[in-house]
Amino acid sequence: MSLVEVIVALVIAFGIAGIIVPILPGGALLVAAAILGWAIWLGETTGWVIFGISAALIAVGLITKYAIPGKHLKDSGMPLSTQVAGGLLAIVGFFVIPVVGIFVGFPLGIFLAELRRHGGDTVAAKTSTWTALKAVGLFILIDAIAATLATITWVVGLFLT
Repeated sequence: MSLVEVIVALVIAFGIAGIIVPILPGGALLVAAAILGWAIWLGETTGWVIFGISAALIAVGLITKYAIPGKHLKDSGMPLSTQVAGGLLAIVGFFVIPVVGIFVGFPLGIFLAELRRHGGDTVAAKTSTWTALKAVGLFILIDAIAATLATITWVVGLFLT
């Protein structure tokens, strides 16, 4: 394994870590960029085919990760304003409580917005918060699956070249 391939593998690992731990930078696009860099470095048709397959898998993942969880939230009746409140409190939490603030702020924002929307009904607010957390988990899972499939494709490409 060459130095370039080791660097690509590390960038891919960092990208996947950024999907699983949202406070780290990274994601499926970083995985695609690493595989693109490998294809450019390799300069062979095989590399470009592997990149094309990987890019297609990641593109499907990017579309799916927004469509499916979004549909679940829409079907649950959760308004966009609640989702925005969760996102805003996640950002505030990130700065107020380093490292774990995003994990505290998002559910708290959803819960408070849903508590207001349901007129103080804590059971309904908890149910809505749980629905939002499941949607976020599904979002992360879909992204991780797409990046993992792209990574597996790249590993197959390593064996083919």
